[in-house]
Amino acid sequence: MTRALTLRIPFDLHAVSMSRPKGAPARLRRWGATALVALVSGFWTPLQAQTTPQTATVQRSVNEWLTRMHEASRQRAYMGTLVVSDGTSMSAARIWHVCDGVQQMERVDTLTGAPRTTIRRNSDVITFVPESKTAWVEKRESLGLFPELLRTPSNAIPSYYGVRETGVERVAGYLADRVEIVPKDNLRFGYRIWSEKKTGLVVKLQTLGGQGAVLEQVAFSELQLDAPVRMDKLNRLMNDTRGYEVHKPVLRKTTPEAEGWRLKDGVPGFLPMSCHTREDEGLQGVDVAPMQWVFSDGLASVSLFVEPYDARRHGPEKSAVMGATHSVTRRIGDHWLTALGEVPMATLNRFAQALERIP
Repeated sequence: MTRALTLRIPFDLHAVSMSRPKGAPARLRRWGATALVALVSGFWTPLQAQTTPQTATVQRSVNEWLTRMHEASRQRAYMGTLVVSDGTSMSAARIWHVCDGVQQMERVDTLTGAPRTTIRRNSDVITFVPESKTAWVEKRESLGLFPELLRTPSNAIPSYYGVRETGVERVAGYLADRVEIVPKDNLRFGYRIWSEKKTGLVVKLQTLGGQGAVLEQVAFSELQLDAPVRMDKLNRLMNDTRGYEVHKPVLRKTTPEAEGWRLKDGVPGFLPMSCHTREDEGLQGVDVAPMQWVFSDGLASVSLFVEPYDARRHGPEKSAVMGATHSVTRRIGDHWLTALGEVPMATLNRFAQALERIP
């Protein structure tokens, strides 16, 4: 499931659920905005926090921690049950993940809500919806892999985030280092991460708002490392669309300038990552394909969705919150903007106010 585009557990959370903040257009579900499942808090048992004195060990930098976590997801095969909470809803999914260091494959089955199976091979993604017997085939430049450190144009993460090592706890039966990624301004959220001590794999993650409030939690309730996940079996399942109506929205790379848009002011730390339009057969009567412009600071991300304004579909301008995911809608002349991301509302408002048509 943009998404896609934020600090992430090392698998495709976008496949877990298609929930969105109220007010976000339904079709954004297939555009890669962040999805949520719920944390069952009783499945992990904390050990007494044991913060190691700096004199006894060498402290890792923020980039060293993030790189270790990223590489752990690329080199391990695992399976487990993932649970996520945004404070108001709960969902869960079963995850199978395998990677040989080059090619990644993954299967995600929802365990709550509508049944859905998503399988991906690198950037190729297919989502099976059994109730409607439909399958959606997509290309995703960002699949929610944790973290996005390695896909930013320049690594400015240390300019906007610090790191704090806060102890050792047990999650899903594994000892894990507890690390806090601390924002240096109010334009991004912080993160508390549990990284499995031997491998570095992320086994639990919290997104933190002001005063350390937990906005969203993601964790394994059960995990098997080095699991016998077979890439050939996942390949067969991915290619078997018998009985399903297959939809393939057309993704076209473009530039904001080519579509007639620009930002009059940049938002500190957020760099443009991609821009594309998507032809979707579900958009009846729309002559101009909606545009998605993606920004990232290496961990957090923002997507700007721009489409022609339609009074029948677009209501009043509004903002909405679901856990760590915020959205803002705004009319700009004859167009409608939806800004969406796991960032504070103030950050989205800066993007929304800065977007303008090129004269």
